[in-house]
Amino acid sequence: MATTATLAESYTEMTELLFPNETNNLGRALGGTVLHWMDICGAIAGMRFGNRQVVTASMDHVDFIGPIEMGEVAVIEGYVFNTGRTSLEVKVDVHAEDPKVGERRRTTTSYFTFVALDEDGSPTAVPDVHCPTADEEALRRKAIDGRREQLRDVLERYDVAQDGP
Repeated sequence: MATTATLAESYTEMTELLFPNETNNLGRALGGTVLHWMDICGAIAGMRFGNRQVVTASMDHVDFIGPIEMGEVAVIEGYVFNTGRTSLEVKVDVHAEDPKVGERRRTTTSYFTFVALDEDGSPTAVPDVHCPTADEEALRRKAIDGRREQLRDVLERYDVAQDGP
């Protein structure tokens, strides 16, 4: 197994057309459908990076900041930005795209942790992240900072809720 792999080697982009059976009564994507797409995209990014099967260990806080309307294209992008001994941290972004005009807007972002498995289903070592280009390093830094900020925001919300009436 390689001791390093590049962020670019993990980059995965999926597209899904939102159909009626994946929508709520307002004609917008069901949250569970979006989470399903995000989990698949993150897993593919992890498998590409480590050349191993991966399983989902966790998903950070998720805010649905904008809807995906029926008939729009969901664009799901993911990449490995950090690793542990057997774990891979993956940033996954979702955008809604109007295929008639080509406009995109961000709808969801989250951070997943996957664990790599060997042929027996036991956790196994993964490569370290290598960013040979300035663009890859910038994406990695953005993901690390974004995850840190998201976790800080969640903790602040939790502390406020605990101090309430």
